Amino acid sequence: MNFEYSEEQNLLKESIVRWAQDNYSFDQRRVGMSNDNGFNRAHWQTFAELGWLSVPFSEENGGYGGSVIDLAAVMEEFGKALVVEPVFANIVLFGGLLERSSYQDKAALLAKVIDGSFMGAVAMYEPHARFDTSNVLTSATQSGDGYVINGYKSMVLGGAHADKVIVLARTSGEQTDELGLSLFLADAQTSGFSAERYALMDGQQVADITFDNVSGELICELGSAFEILQATMQVAQIALAAEAVGIMGKLNATTVEYTKTRKQFGVTISSFQALQHRMVDTFMAYEQTRSLLVGALCELTDKNVDGQQAKKITHALSALVAKNGKLIGDEAIQMHGGMGLTDELDVGHYVKRLMMINLMFGDAAFFQTKFNQTAYAG
Repeated sequence: MNFEYSEEQNLLKESIVRWAQDNYSFDQRRVGMSNDNGFNRAHWQTFAELGWLSVPFSEENGGYGGSVIDLAAVMEEFGKALVVEPVFANIVLFGGLLERSSYQDKAALLAKVIDGSFMGAVAMYEPHARFDTSNVLTSATQSGDGYVINGYKSMVLGGAHADKVIVLARTSGEQTDELGLSLFLADAQTSGFSAERYALMDGQQVADITFDNVSGELICELGSAFEILQATMQVAQIALAAEAVGIMGKLNATTVEYTKTRKQFGVTISSFQALQHRMVDTFMAYEQTRSLLVGALCELTDKNVDGQQAKKITHALSALVAKNGKLIGDEAIQMHGGMGLTDELDVGHYVKRLMMINLMFGDAAFFQTKFNQTAYAG
């Protein structure tokens, strides 16, 4: 298959490349991460002004009207640049769920997301649940015309600086009942909302959030959250895979270049056959992952492909990203030697981001199991 991005998609990618070259060096990134937000707010506004935050949203809601392929093109370049700004948390997760919701004022709120003036997050995981999004103890009970939320959510991406949070809460059924889940929009400044902020090893800021009788607005049909969440998560997995592919390509290129300059026994280590074989292995791992990403993009944009097939290839892609991401990351660190682990070299930071992506919604074993279950069901 000869897959190529369209002219518009290539122009979008090139705009990110040019901006990153001029404004997002490794040192500039570290400065942005050192402030209270964990990222540079001025950069976030630039993302909005250049239209990057509008890519996945429909024209009806003020967006670019891009497909999942457009989103993948953007995320791949953000991966190469190792962007720490919360594009994934705010645009892919929060924005994706909000657009699929039945929230009455979603067009107005999405407009604020797109212009960079509003930050959102999605609180869905709980400590006991591992990667199972249906395993929810946080509850929402009706109180007058609204609902109150009680419970605890862990590692909420973007939760450290969110204005509002979409909360996955149980409104009926047992602990793992998919049909008893609903989505609520809660204000981060409201009474009973408590967030404990911290940074992950890749620099992304997250929060553990406690809800103590927090007022929430129902933004979906009661009990219909799981289907909406799964549709959003499928796109999110593709977006993360595209970011990972960008990182893998960058690590391979950086490592090959380094082996051409580092010398042992009077010659560059790139001349050692054993290392050449290992670099071929990492190159093939990158190409294999990129090819499956292309396959997934084609499947998800083909109207003739059923939902089960789309789920199957998405799970397969996530499993492969975890497997090959570990291989490429480990080899990049090893071939750079001890300096590959230092905070002053960007290689270790790329590897840390890959490690977090590989555990974001499930590890390799989790997605392999999901793939097997979907394939068997199909």
